[in-house]
Amino acid sequence: MLIKLAAAFVIVIGAVLAFAATRPDHFRIERSITIQSAPEHVFPHISHFRAWEAWSPWEKLDSQIQKTYSGTPEGKGAIYEWSGNKDVGKGRMEITDAVAPSRLTIQLDFITPFEAHNTVDFVLTPEGNSTRVTQAMHGPSPFVSKLMGLFFSIDKMVGDKYEEGLSSLKRVVETPAENPKAAGN
Repeated sequence: MLIKLAAAFVIVIGAVLAFAATRPDHFRIERSITIQSAPEHVFPHISHFRAWEAWSPWEKLDSQIQKTYSGTPEGKGAIYEWSGNKDVGKGRMEITDAVAPSRLTIQLDFITPFEAHNTVDFVLTPEGNSTRVTQAMHGPSPFVSKLMGLFFSIDKMVGDKYEEGLSSLKRVVETPAENPKAAGN
């Protein structure tokens, strides 16, 4: 009986591993929001890492987070490094491309709690008097990520944070008390 149980366990584990191996080699997580402001008023809140404190949900997860800013003050070449608690880990972001006020690309490197190297894109599309802001993260999906994806949704986990961040960005840009420039939008 014990041998049959062990054999069944090995078969189930093998099937899970084999199924994980069939998952896609790349991932993409994307969310969008419409902000009642022109792209040129939204873009500075994204292209200047110091401005992220007002809207990024990850900034709220650790009040003791250690931050380092280097490179250019904003736009291409701006660098933001952080080290924090288990919720934010340690990592680095660098803006690798910036076309104001329509597009921004960031190289995102996580160091802990797990290593990952991804790309984050922000696309700002004018829609009348508003701006459609789309935030997307994409990159390789190594075997461990494929396996983890069988048990919990990375799209939901990260996507929920993107929705929270985009909603905060909308509030910051649209609320004059939080953004003195908003009144003139």
